[in-house]
Amino acid sequence: MIRFAGLAISATLFVTTTAFAQQADEPVLKGAAAFGDWRADRPGVRRLIRSNDLPKPYVTKSASNSADLAERPAGAKPKLPQGFSAELIASGIDNPRVVRVAPNGDLFVADSEANQVRVYRLAEGSAKPAQDGIFAGNLNQPYGIAFYPPGNDPQWVYVANSDSVVRFAYRKGDLKASGDPETIIDNIPANHHWTRDIAFSPDGKTLYLSVGSGSNVAEDMGKEPEGGLDAWAKSKPLGATWGSEDGRADVLAFDPDGKNGRIVATGLRNCSGMTVQPATGALWCVVNERDGLGDNVPSEYATVVKDGAFYGWPWYYIGNNEDPRRKGERPNLAGKADIPDVLMQAHSAPLNIAFYDGKTFPAEYQGDAFVALHGSWNRGNRTGYKVVRLLFKDGKPTGEYEDFITGFVVSSGEVWGRPVGVAVANDGALIVTEDGNGTIWRVTHDDGRS
Repeated sequence: MIRFAGLAISATLFVTTTAFAQQADEPVLKGAAAFGDWRADRPGVRRLIRSNDLPKPYVTKSASNSADLAERPAGAKPKLPQGFSAELIASGIDNPRVVRVAPNGDLFVADSEANQVRVYRLAEGSAKPAQDGIFAGNLNQPYGIAFYPPGNDPQWVYVANSDSVVRFAYRKGDLKASGDPETIIDNIPANHHWTRDIAFSPDGKTLYLSVGSGSNVAEDMGKEPEGGLDAWAKSKPLGATWGSEDGRADVLAFDPDGKNGRIVATGLRNCSGMTVQPATGALWCVVNERDGLGDNVPSEYATVVKDGAFYGWPWYYIGNNEDPRRKGERPNLAGKADIPDVLMQAHSAPLNIAFYDGKTFPAEYQGDAFVALHGSWNRGNRTGYKVVRLLFKDGKPTGEYEDFITGFVVSSGEVWGRPVGVAVANDGALIVTEDGNGTIWRVTHDDGRS
């Protein structure tokens, strides 16, 4: 991985700070005011974006504005709200992506570009690994990780490659796979969006798999499927795509052995992160929406994945907004796309989601969700490069989200961190991975137990 020399900058800009906690009287940023960039980001800033806040397409030009990666300044740490602190677990990892916590507390991390899954066993109450190793190698861009059956004594570790789902026999405490992988699902199309996430239903009967689109807005799919659009629409789920996009931009479901595959929901351009909400058992995903329509359209989102639902891609977005590049192609789908539950700034690139069910963060965090935003490239002024908190009340999202971890941006041209994975450790700490400098962090709250 190529990294660029960082700008000379004081590490004190990055230390955990209490100065940026949101004041009780600070207003929630709404509508156009919510469409800020990285310069407005700080722990405690809240935003609320509704579907009717979206500007029209092409209000701004489509930007190509990727950030260069800088070396992490000496001593730099993420910025957090008052009372929280971050400790470094590991650094120098090639490409740490999804992190999942085994029932015994071990951290399983997909090192995607290295084609392996790493494992870390932390010393009690510490970020220092007591043991670590390579659980499995010779994979193919591994991303999603899940333990089966759900509960305290899983027998398998499932890993989602870009083109397959495999599983390894597992016994509690294994730091290295004891045998070769067994292929459960194969022939998954792997080009373009390659991040495949997986999750099991609470009862363990269903394996969910997300498969992102093969393009931005189905440029190579063609106007109609073979045999005609009417016949296709009658024989397939609502909003199903064809040709090069057949079986893509979907969440799929299988039996745990990989059999009896079916489409759960369509029109999810790139559901890069999935999880089950502990309070309700509902499947959630975070979605990277399409590019090329301007700085603030369409919103990225987090949503419950409803069985049989259509979320718009490629013809519509965020409800009944027709993509001008597919105009007039599917009038039969008008008004049929679900509006997602939580909208986030366009081009933020959400990659993973985890609900907080630990006991060491303040009580108001219980039941909320954390989302890792990898950061924008298709935006004139960059956004993302942070971890945000989605607010819930009685198990339902309020639509608001709050900056929780910032400080990864060095300047208008460089960043040192790009968050990817979030998970809640058994001791209540939040584990965060970022693949800019290849680091893993343990975030705790000073409650006397961390």
